[in-house]
Amino acid sequence: MNSKGKLGFGLMRLPRLEDKSIDLEQSKKMVDLFIEAGFCYFDTAYVYEGSEDATREILVNRYPRDRYLLASKMAAWADCSTREDAVKQLDESLRRTGAGYFDYYLLHNLGDERTELYDRFDLWSFVKDMKNEGRIRRAGFSFHSTADELDEILIRHPEADFVQLQINYADWENDRIQSRACYETALRHGKQIIVMEPVKGGLLATPPVSVRKIFESVEKDSSPASWAVRFAADLEGVVTVLSGMSSIEQTEDNISAMRNFNGLSQKHREALKRAMEELSKQKTVPCTSCCYCVKVCPENIAIPETFSALNNYMLYGGRERQKKELELLYEEKKEPSDCIRCGRCESACPQHISIRDELVKASEELGLKR
Repeated sequence: MNSKGKLGFGLMRLPRLEDKSIDLEQSKKMVDLFIEAGFCYFDTAYVYEGSEDATREILVNRYPRDRYLLASKMAAWADCSTREDAVKQLDESLRRTGAGYFDYYLLHNLGDERTELYDRFDLWSFVKDMKNEGRIRRAGFSFHSTADELDEILIRHPEADFVQLQINYADWENDRIQSRACYETALRHGKQIIVMEPVKGGLLATPPVSVRKIFESVEKDSSPASWAVRFAADLEGVVTVLSGMSSIEQTEDNISAMRNFNGLSQKHREALKRAMEELSKQKTVPCTSCCYCVKVCPENIAIPETFSALNNYMLYGGRERQKKELELLYEEKKEPSDCIRCGRCESACPQHISIRDELVKASEELGLKR
């Protein structure tokens, strides 16, 4: 696929107004820039708060259906007690978006015990039926687990048209995320690969200074985020790299990086290898703020925000500033000391973070109430 197909617009992190609602006017401008540059792939999901409704307003109602490709996802692990609960999500997603059909439809976030739900509810046959009815054009799944489990799933379900994987240079050799091993497994099975989290939830947009210096020594004016997106786009078998965009500036930066992308040079690949080595020395919590943990936390603890503050402190210092910002946040959400250690957050976490232990660490490092 050419460069105009390789950049996808992730609709998970659209800009928000002060009242937390999605900024539709700014989002419309972002969509316009993206389409005018020749790109066409958009990705949303049933569990992305407000995203599918926003997709209708900023994209579907404003462009002919043949101008874009739209993906959405079914989350069987999100308050589904029966098969009927899960299959209703497709109807709801089509209603919210008004798209008529989905070009790509995914069983969302397979891995560990979540995988079993899709088998128990026989959702593989459901998406096959929906393909036959034309409500879905291509069916696949997003995945957060080990390469061995991915191999097992693809052996059992060769009918999957594509796989969506977390791939970025920070996780390429990570033993928990297994980006490289999962990528090589999907490639071996001959599956199209869609990349999610190429910028690791924005973390790679602001890497440590030592990493930035490596990139600047090769390309002075290119953003760290553009390096992350191009790393993923350079891989064989990757058809689309999703970038969750939150501002016009991010959209313009992604377009600039990918408009005429024809692969990385050896010099670029060597710089990325050095960046990987440098980043592996940093001791931070690999949280991407996907908020899946928050959706299942019975205590409404501010997990992503707490980890963000801890990471900022570990990388850049400023302990008191991070602590003060968290204390303001804790007026609305609960803090780590309220954790009842039920473990539901860890079952939902795509990054396999030991959330309960890391919350204790955050309390100790930032001097929070314990």
